[in-house]
Amino acid sequence: MANDEIDLKRQIQNSNKTPNEFLKTIIINLVSTTLLCIIFICANFIIQTNLLNTKLASLNNTNTEADYAADEETEVVKHGVIVDLGDFVLNLADPNSRRYLKTNVALEISQSEQEAEPKPETKKSGHGHGGEEEAATPQQTDLEKRLTEYKPAIRDAIITTLSSKTVAELSTVAGKELAKEQIMSAVNGILAGQNEVLRVSFGQFIIQ
Repeated sequence: MANDEIDLKRQIQNSNKTPNEFLKTIIINLVSTTLLCIIFICANFIIQTNLLNTKLASLNNTNTEADYAADEETEVVKHGVIVDLGDFVLNLADPNSRRYLKTNVALEISQSEQEAEPKPETKKSGHGHGGEEEAATPQQTDLEKRLTEYKPAIRDAIITTLSSKTVAELSTVAGKELAKEQIMSAVNGILAGQNEVLRVSFGQFIIQ
């Protein structure tokens, strides 16, 4: 402690400054250092806050896009209708043996809200037996009428696609998925953009 006081006195003497001036210098240095520390802390806080806000905004945008995509997907599924095309029994394309396939094919086809509404059959008012008015029977929806019209062409496209396959091609999962994609493409060509095939499903799938 005594040595420190001696060193402080020597510094004052060597600097040719009075004790008050030397004390002022020390105070100024302390204040300057404190201000620099405060400025550094404030700048660091502002930078960290901006980075955090940017990340939060990015996460919010990502969640919003994901919700929007999910809503679109839900809407597509909501407006899809399943059409069962029945059973298919057909020969396969194996050259050295006679093999055939028995399967059931169903299509999920998009439809608008207008197409989903059945059209009531128009009848003149009248009285049936017993004086009761005859009720009108509902007609097919627009989509059902269109599919009834196109059903022979759709079945022919499915038969053509599947009968061109061999047992080896249809025995794998990848081969079945390729056949579904080809059926989807062929039927979409028949529908000509009026509707869209969303999914092709096989029921029983027996190769003999």
